[in-house]
Amino acid sequence: MSGLVLKLAPKERVLINGAVIENGDRRTRVAILTPNANILRLKDAIHPDDAKTPVRRVCYIAQLVLSGDVDPDEARGQLLTGIEQLSQVLCDADSRRMLDDASSAVVSARYYQAMKALRTLIPREDRLLAADQA
Repeated sequence: MSGLVLKLAPKERVLINGAVIENGDRRTRVAILTPNANILRLKDAIHPDDAKTPVRRVCYIAQLVLSGDVDPDEARGQLLTGIEQLSQVLCDADSRRMLDDASSAVVSARYYQAMKALRTLIPREDRLLAADQA
């Protein structure tokens, strides 16, 4: 079996190419055979009210592409600019690697991979913001 395999919990929802799909009462595996399908687990989605920090805002832009709410060509520049701005602040090697991965994914129009790489920076951003407020 090729393509992406989603493992869904009971009643879990996922957005695939703009359509919300809800799993039934049992765990399920779904194979997505269409290349470059836009997929977003709704449990991973960032609510617009929560997109208040730099990393979350950039993640949210990628999420809007996946949900079909923003044209990918329109978002590409915003994403690359946001990633560049984040690279000015997050200078450690691990953050740089994640930002490089996100940037490469955006250039290749792989928005889920970009969002995934950026999401790994959220805990780091939370720690930095908490330390700044202390």
